[in-house]
Amino acid sequence: MERLILILLIVISSLSIIIGLFIFKKPTSAFEIQRKFYALINWRIEPISLQKEIRNTKIMGLSLVVIGLVTIGYIILVRSLG
Repeated sequence: MERLILILLIVISSLSIIIGLFIFKKPTSAFEIQRKFYALINWRIEPISLQKEIRNTKIMGLSLVVIGLVTIGYIILVRSLG
């Protein structure tokens, strides 16, 4: 069971890094995907400032990458100590 949890954490962290890199490198595409999703559920989103929205989206993507890397680093550290 513990091994399954570790594998699941690594998979989720890896996905976090991949998605975060996509969001960081292509913030406009990420925002368009979000806009299309909200249109499907009958919501319309429009940023007041597209420049701020892109900056914040890049920060969110970078945060996902950092969280994923920290999680994988922690898993490696715990496994090496334990």
